[in-house]
Amino acid sequence: MNQLKVYNSYSRQKEVFKSITPGHIGMYVCGPTVSGESHLGHARPYVTFDVIYRYLMHLGYKVRYVRNITDAGHFEEEGREAVDKISTKAILEKLEPMELVQKYTNLFHWAMEQFNTLPPTIEPTATGHIVEQIGMIEQLIEAGYAYVAKGSVYFDVKKYAASHDYGKLSGRVMEDLQETVRELEGQEEKRDTADFALWKNAAPEHIMRWQSPWGVGFPGWHIECSAMATKYLGAQFDIHGGGMDLLFPHHESEIAQSTICNHISPVRYWIHNNMITINGKKMGKSYNNVIKLTELFIGDHPMLEKAFHPMVVRFFILQTQYRSTLDFSNDALLAAEKGLKRLWEAHEKLGVMSYELGDAETGIRDEELESRITKLISEFDDFMNDDFNTAKVLANLFELVPVINSMKDKTIPVSALSKETFELLQKQMKLYVEDILGLKSVNEADHSKLKGVMDLLIDIRKEAKSKKDFATSDKIRNKLTQLGINLKDEKDGDMSWTIE
Repeated sequence: MNQLKVYNSYSRQKEVFKSITPGHIGMYVCGPTVSGESHLGHARPYVTFDVIYRYLMHLGYKVRYVRNITDAGHFEEEGREAVDKISTKAILEKLEPMELVQKYTNLFHWAMEQFNTLPPTIEPTATGHIVEQIGMIEQLIEAGYAYVAKGSVYFDVKKYAASHDYGKLSGRVMEDLQETVRELEGQEEKRDTADFALWKNAAPEHIMRWQSPWGVGFPGWHIECSAMATKYLGAQFDIHGGGMDLLFPHHESEIAQSTICNHISPVRYWIHNNMITINGKKMGKSYNNVIKLTELFIGDHPMLEKAFHPMVVRFFILQTQYRSTLDFSNDALLAAEKGLKRLWEAHEKLGVMSYELGDAETGIRDEELESRITKLISEFDDFMNDDFNTAKVLANLFELVPVINSMKDKTIPVSALSKETFELLQKQMKLYVEDILGLKSVNEADHSKLKGVMDLLIDIRKEAKSKKDFATSDKIRNKLTQLGINLKDEKDGDMSWTIE
């Protein structure tokens, strides 16, 4: 097997992955700001890093996956008005801030369940780590890289950049930063326009506020992640993930803060997924094209002609390598829906097939077909080891689909493969489709209802047979056969069923 290679945003090249502690990986992914409902753009990083998490565990690593919840307001320095999003939304919805936080945290968790993402190992909240954030800010002041101004605390970017490689992650230089910073509230307090807030003095009307050595206030956005990542993953950890929109200022600021406090660069491998565009346009309120996840699942949006199952959205996301732009459209989702149906049906067919020698008792096999299948299967790991290329894995899976369909309808005998190759095909299809790509049936709810109906019919048939009412018993079985459902009487008196 090839070594795992990941594209490191910091070095801008693929690197052979080597964990700090053999057999263990620490991974931090920036979680949601729970001031509102998650939208389509939020789906990509969480699906992407779910697959990365699954694959790293498949490779045998014990992964500590930390994904935070930002629930302490969201002081954003660059290019936006400096506001506390949690407090503002809470007033609009006539809720206490923590009521609002809980509402949208619950909704986020529900959406992640629909996407079949595994929960992180640890999910810390910003409000639960105010003490750690204050402690880190005190360290930065003591080290001479932060200063207090009118009850707020700012990070001295120019001083840091004089002796550190500030801007390497995002590709920005100090001159660019000073030219592009907008005039925002509190700029007059700073020594330099490029400086960012570590702690912000709270106005009297500000709802979410905490006591600090500098007065009542609330933390800056960037310090939250530095404090939580340090607490749960240490001074330096293996992987930090998030969307490309977080490269600057968020992740650049995290590097600066953590490097000063912990005396080491905090992350070995920075991994960033690219953006989702909608019909070629960036998603944003100004374009009126933001699609909330609930709107996606129920089809309640002008850009959607119908509802789309969360598995269709997951499949759509995985069809493109995570570092490439992914363009969303109603037509693209319709195509993804057809593709997933085709893949899943083949996967289900293969799962219920059994190996039968038949004509192969003579020892005749299709060696060319067997070689092709073995090659397609062996490339699954190769593609995932090449920077988690799910797009190529899916391409290979779709090359296997017609072979599986042909074996099911017997135009290709199962015996054309050796028993070992056939069982390897079954095993690897299940491993990749379900366990690593995390896909599941879009008809799971329908299957659950069907199972309930079948259980009822089986009970009625058992009762009919016990009363020697064979007419009713046979009628149930024959009618089900006409519908494509095969009912089989087992030796122990029980019954099983399969769908053709």
